[in-house]
Amino acid sequence: MATTTLPPRTTRSGPPSIVLKTIMAVTGLLFIGFLLVHMYGNLMILLGPEAFDEYAEHIRTVGEPMIPEKGVLWVLRIGLLASLVLHVWSAVTLWGRAGKARTTRYVMKRPGYGNFYAKAMRWGGLAILLFVIFHLLHLTTHTITFGEPEPTPAGRVLESFSQWWGVLIYVVAMVAVGMHLLHGIWGACMTLGLNTSLKRAEQIRFVSILVSTIIVVGFLIPPFAILLGLVK
Repeated sequence: MATTTLPPRTTRSGPPSIVLKTIMAVTGLLFIGFLLVHMYGNLMILLGPEAFDEYAEHIRTVGEPMIPEKGVLWVLRIGLLASLVLHVWSAVTLWGRAGKARTTRYVMKRPGYGNFYAKAMRWGGLAILLFVIFHLLHLTTHTITFGEPEPTPAGRVLESFSQWWGVLIYVVAMVAVGMHLLHGIWGACMTLGLNTSLKRAEQIRFVSILVSTIIVVGFLIPPFAILLGLVK
């Protein structure tokens, strides 16, 4: 009598997986754009505290007088929050479906880059989410302070990264971001159908490495410059 090793077919609630992957790809690319702009703003501290404070003030007043103060800033915040919720929801849903896809596990698992990147994406994504919460409590709401409270944005940044452990927290977070971006950009391009040939696949891989490196290095330059006393 013929038998089958296929898992029983189960009913799946919610949107199709391809829709969830597309949501993750689109919101992920939005986050990359935000990270590049945010990185540019952070690098302004290298020009001095005054330049950084002017940049921070410009973000609050952009669009005036037609748009109220912080109007554009709040639109960006709401858009980023909505994208974050959609991104995390899609990731958790796909993670749960992957765990239920096979009821019987293989006795022996073969190690490979696929398993490594999958785990790096999941746990790295969780680490990034925790860091985002910490970052908001630190530099947005000022609930968490490093050292003495400072009245200006530049003062808070300088005070934070004059502590070695503050820089260490940032380094760990940026490593997680880099690993997440390295595979995330590749996965987003695959989902959006940009991988049309072997040559294009190599180009996507190069762009993934390049963008990830630029973002990680760009974000780490200000903390180390402050810690080493290069920014007064």
